[in-house]
Amino acid sequence: MKKGIHPESYRVVVFKDSSTETMFLGRSCASAKETVVFEDGNEYPVIKLDVSSASHPFFTGKKQVLDSAGRIDKFNKKYSKVKK
Repeated sequence: MKKGIHPESYRVVVFKDSSTETMFLGRSCASAKETVVFEDGNEYPVIKLDVSSASHPFFTGKKQVLDSAGRIDKFNKKYSKVKK
């Protein structure tokens, strides 16, 4: 690695998939406001994810519709006026 171009504030965090409630440990320098007690008994900052390997159709082999913010409805409403 080149010196001086990478952040120094890497720390252990918990990534939590909000659709399956799956949690896993990783390292990140992203800021987190909440903490969670992980299965090892230690408390870590938590970063919430919409999609991870636990919920992505490529990894699970199951088709799931994830619409956390009504994105499909917004798209349909926006482009319903467009003529074919």
